[in-house]
Amino acid sequence: MNKFPRQLRLTASKHFQWVFATPIKITDHYFAVFVRQRTNDDMDARLGLAVSRKCAKTAVNRNRIKRLIRESFRLKDKRLNWVRIDVDCVVIGRSAAATASNSDLRLSLNNHWLRLQQRLCTTSPVF
Repeated sequence: MNKFPRQLRLTASKHFQWVFATPIKITDHYFAVFVRQRTNDDMDARLGLAVSRKCAKTAVNRNRIKRLIRESFRLKDKRLNWVRIDVDCVVIGRSAAATASNSDLRLSLNNHWLRLQQRLCTTSPVF
């Protein structure tokens, strides 16, 4: 089992608020993704999750959605070369995610990461 280390997570409310202040926002039927790029920071990309009871009624579904998001985020570094860009990312689950299949959610998240990479490439000289 692969771990998702604490240093790659957004845990404090102030970090979430910082991302929501001026984010790059990408949404679809299953997720809303908010990203804000950090500057002069040696930390890796960090992830915050918001999957509420409004999104999925049962804890089993909420945990399934969160596991899929964490795993997709962890693997995206290998696929998309985000290692050199320091971003904070908040993923908010939408109610349609509760009834979607795992493959649909993975596809949605992969599309989000690709779209974000395209947006960050145009705003970041690091790539």
